[in-house]
Amino acid sequence: MEIILLKDVDKVGDKHTIVTVKDGYGRNYLIPQGMAVIANPTNRKKLDDIIRKEEDMAAARVAEFRDLAAFLKDKMLKIGAKAGTSGKIFGSVTNVQIAAALKDQLDIEIERRKVVLPEDVKELGTYQAKLDLHKEVEVLVNFEVVAE
Repeated sequence: MEIILLKDVDKVGDKHTIVTVKDGYGRNYLIPQGMAVIANPTNRKKLDDIIRKEEDMAAARVAEFRDLAAFLKDKMLKIGAKAGTSGKIFGSVTNVQIAAALKDQLDIEIERRKVVLPEDVKELGTYQAKLDLHKEVEVLVNFEVVAE
């Protein structure tokens, strides 16, 4: 079954793409949840109009994302975690904690799904996380895990 995604769906595709999924998954989950519509000719024409409008708006937003990336490039976030005497933390630092630190420390709201950690953070120290702000704009943010 071919569908048009209305939202980003993990392991399926990005918003406004036409993908093929199994009939049951599309009919019983994606369409009722409002995440997709059937890719018939009418919906494809609507998709073209929507994409054209969003590309115009996105072109203006790319400049904003580039400014934000330049601002974040040299910033260092501090994330507190409970740690043992050997420097290992209890649990691990997740993308949710990094998104919350961006909100608290720099007053920048980033969706948690846009934060990508290249490795598991399970010890005190300095690390980098990648922020996918836009398809064209990515930035590495430095963060330090400190003992609470």
